[in-house]
Amino acid sequence: MRPATRMIASASLLVTLSSTAMTDVITDWNENAVAAGTTARAAGPLHSRNMAIVHVAMFEAVNSIDPRYSPYRRRLQAEPGTSPDAAAAAAAHSALVRLFPEQAQEFDKALQKSLASVPDGPSKTNGVRLGEQAAAAILSERSKDGAHTPANAYRPFTVAGKYVPTVFPVFPNWGAVRPFGLKSGDAFRPPAPYALTSAQWAKDYNEVRTLGAKKGSSRTPEQTDIARFWELTGPGTYNPVARQIAAAKGLDVLDNARLFALFAIATADAAIAVFDAKYAYNFWRPVTAIRNADLDGSDATERDASWEPLISTPMHPEYPCAHCTLQGAAASVLRVLFGDLVPTFTMTSTTAPGVTRSFVRLSDYVAEVINARIFDGVHYRNSGEVGAEMGCKIGEYTVENYFRPLR
Repeated sequence: MRPATRMIASASLLVTLSSTAMTDVITDWNENAVAAGTTARAAGPLHSRNMAIVHVAMFEAVNSIDPRYSPYRRRLQAEPGTSPDAAAAAAAHSALVRLFPEQAQEFDKALQKSLASVPDGPSKTNGVRLGEQAAAAILSERSKDGAHTPANAYRPFTVAGKYVPTVFPVFPNWGAVRPFGLKSGDAFRPPAPYALTSAQWAKDYNEVRTLGAKKGSSRTPEQTDIARFWELTGPGTYNPVARQIAAAKGLDVLDNARLFALFAIATADAAIAVFDAKYAYNFWRPVTAIRNADLDGSDATERDASWEPLISTPMHPEYPCAHCTLQGAAASVLRVLFGDLVPTFTMTSTTAPGVTRSFVRLSDYVAEVINARIFDGVHYRNSGEVGAEMGCKIGEYTVENYFRPLR
């Protein structure tokens, strides 16, 4: 694949299928899990971690009944005839109740709906028991993964006696969270960003200064629509894409469970990897660079003392682009499994009412996200391309190393 935030998801991305949708227990609970994180206003990285827990639990349960793929950790004991639908639903329900206990009543209703189509009897009973075991296993494993470490050790940059803004940046410790699939958060850490005296720096600087400005921008109306469209971030943006493609492919329950488990692991690990890199390099955002261009040592950049980006700048370092990394990882898993050319998916966003975006190539989808963050005024092109490439590598690694066919 070509190298082609608000991190608190306050709204959900809506997706319209271009053909009749096929839903199953996996995609139903994917929607439930995305909605749960949005309702709880879960931070993007934590939301992606929770999505991975839910989908690993569902995969382990279903794959234990029909073991066609290597397990995430171990195959559970499943009685003959156990219902995969009951197992998957119970796994997701049990995980979500633990992750979002304040929404337990809604999850109970969703479980009743899922189980209504499964006839009463040992098949259902055994399925529920198996699903609960699968959820308990992954929740236990992730209980000390570092996601809830309370200490914020970020050290503001200043000199003695000089004021700096006192709002801390977000997720300074997320790069230390234990990944689901990668050996460590820095496994695919990219090289340092370019030198400020380089021609590429000047080119990227001037591109975002021109296209990303809140006032006086050279953006076209469509580019502004794209910027607003991708202002929304988090699991609500990329999970609907997987649901559409899975529906178009008509996957069975186990293959769907595998797809979404791979997808969730890759995107959760991408969030860990990108925050590892961001705080390793602490590269400045466009609004900081453009207002301080007289300090960068380049004759090809001009200071603009009052420049502002189109959207509010996310509160974490610039390099690499988080949105691009996660969308790159999501697209990479889908591309490895299905190819770059996929059934058309059409998307709408609550941050750009009335705007629709349609894609038939996953590479075009990732490229648009890169462009959007430039049009937003919050990233440089190199950061977007590096982030998308890192995400691509994480997606490829995940598919190559997890849930491999047993025969």
